[in-house]
Amino acid sequence: MVKLTIVGRVSDGLPLAQGPRYTIEENNNFLFYKQKAEFILKEISKGALAHSKMTIHIDHHCFNHLVDNGIIFITLCDSSYPRKLAFHYLQDLQKEFEKFDNRLVEKITRPYSFVKFDSIIGNIRRQYTDTRTQANLSKLNANRKQDVEIVTKHISEILERRQNAEISDRIFVTPQTVSSIWSSPRLEVIALKWTPITTIVVVAVVLLWASLVLTDHIIIS
Repeated sequence: MVKLTIVGRVSDGLPLAQGPRYTIEENNNFLFYKQKAEFILKEISKGALAHSKMTIHIDHHCFNHLVDNGIIFITLCDSSYPRKLAFHYLQDLQKEFEKFDNRLVEKITRPYSFVKFDSIIGNIRRQYTDTRTQANLSKLNANRKQDVEIVTKHISEILERRQNAEISDRIFVTPQTVSSIWSSPRLEVIALKWTPITTIVVVAVVLLWASLVLTDHIIIS
């Protein structure tokens, strides 16, 4: 079963459209998987996931995504759903998306505001609901020996890599932050603040020492 579909833009990771949700799913589960789909979308836009076709396992589901001409097509399916059929579904979405003017897509600035494509997603998804239809069986049986191997990962691998990248970024930035404390502008501020105080203290010590020496000289005389 195709449960969730998101179409996004590679350049900035903006989600453009989404298909109708699978109504049996609970709200919490739907939001959880939607957030993970948006995370994958962002990772692709950052170049962290370079493969144009990929399957990402999560719990008893899997995300399948297809990247073409600057657009990302992501769908969430049950793990038992035929992967070949899932990618046929994404390819059908891609073909329909190509019919729209690229300039229109580039002008979109708000997430999920390309509502014209939402109904198209719904219509195509209905064609892939039943895997036993003649059309879907034909797609599954066609060119079995020519199937391209698709990279498979687990969502935990991608999350861990993102966390490590963020830690590395913080380590790289921290020394620069520490060194900036001792940069010349800071030293100048410290000097301006403490030099007069230090001068006064030194003068007071010298005067006290001089008065003591003078007193001793008078007593001896």
